[in-house]
Amino acid sequence: MALIELGKTLFFDRRLSVNSTLSCAMCHIPEQGFAQNQLATPVGLEGRAVKRNSPTLLNVAFQKTLFHDGREFTLENQVWSPLLSAREMGNRSIGLVIERIQSIENYQEMFALTLGQIDVLTIGQALAAYERTLLAGDSPFDRWFYGGDKDAVSSEVIEGYALFNRHGCSACHLIDKHQAMLTDHLFHNTGIGFTRSMSPKAGTQVIQLTDTIMIETEEQFEGEVFNDLGRYEVTGLSDDRWRFRTPSLRNVALTRPYMHDGSMASLEDVIRYYMQGGFNTPNQDKRIMPFSLTDKEVHHLVTFLVSLTSSHIGELVTSARQAPIGDN
Repeated sequence: MALIELGKTLFFDRRLSVNSTLSCAMCHIPEQGFAQNQLATPVGLEGRAVKRNSPTLLNVAFQKTLFHDGREFTLENQVWSPLLSAREMGNRSIGLVIERIQSIENYQEMFALTLGQIDVLTIGQALAAYERTLLAGDSPFDRWFYGGDKDAVSSEVIEGYALFNRHGCSACHLIDKHQAMLTDHLFHNTGIGFTRSMSPKAGTQVIQLTDTIMIETEEQFEGEVFNDLGRYEVTGLSDDRWRFRTPSLRNVALTRPYMHDGSMASLEDVIRYYMQGGFNTPNQDKRIMPFSLTDKEVHHLVTFLVSLTSSHIGELVTSARQAPIGDN
């Protein structure tokens, strides 16, 4: 428990960024599914644009690879990528992060009681320990599909689940009798990465100010146009161009906007994109084929996806907000 509390404290500490302004929790917001709802892609250090949408950390312990391009395999290693990114938390080196944490008195005591010394390994272990507690199962769908509770979901959810299987969604978002992470843990070209890369233009950011007020503003941040090649940037294999990791659909209703670049605002937008067969771009996954749904069927499919929302979200948010906000 002490180790988890240490990791949680680090997760919310803005002093882990080079200028003490950004914490991990500012891109992975507890109330927003440990993702970020207001922006398609986060704004990082000093207003710098980050090219990919913030993935949820809910159930991240079960992911086989991490980041949209799958470049890391363990949470202990993963934490260093945002800490050292010039666009995210901006630290120049591992050593400077260690030195800063060592200079904060309460961390000396917390590490001594759990992991001993403060170093590259133990910082990763502490943050990973907290992230592995962000488990969010026990959804209405789980209680119906696995628990046999016939009253856990509506007839609309059952019809939506049937549509999900009938139209091939479950080919990549796997469900079986033993597990339902709703991902194949593989990488696919959905056509979105190619289209954005081949049509470079100054983009816009849609910012949600309140529940009812949204503004659209031109991106003025450094690096406003990205040629994002996805998995290729990790492997260097030409077949991996514009492939991105299949996300889990658990708790997906909480983690808008969608796709690796946050380009789709709602679940209905995503469904209608696949209904049209994607963008039919070169090397797009051949399983993405046009299909038809009525508006009622689209509603049923969305209702099924909403039923994947865990009953534990409130507890996770409450626990998260008990952590101190570390700053200067």
